[in-house]
Amino acid sequence: MARTLIKLPASAKRGEVIEIRTLISHPMETGYRPGADGQVLPRNIIRRFTCRYNGEIVFSAELFPAIAANPNLIFHTVATESGKLTFIWEGDNNFSQTESVELTVTG
Repeated sequence: MARTLIKLPASAKRGEVIEIRTLISHPMETGYRPGADGQVLPRNIIRRFTCRYNGEIVFSAELFPAIAANPNLIFHTVATESGKLTFIWEGDNNFSQTESVELTVTG
């Protein structure tokens, strides 16, 4: 299991635009670099990231070998109702990690 960091406000006013920051510890090996023995290191990247807000996709991204290690994704959404934001990272070698955060919407 990889280490993740997710930052968003615990609460927001209805209709407010909130910023969401996510970071996951992952080597993002491109599959193009040689290792110490001269052999090409096998590719190991996160291929897809999805954020769902009460089950509805509000942000998704396809990731490729050119992205840096420990991908840091920053995006915005509108706070519409209290509920759960679910973050899913999927990658090579059957990698999958899911994290959830609750958001309280007032007003």
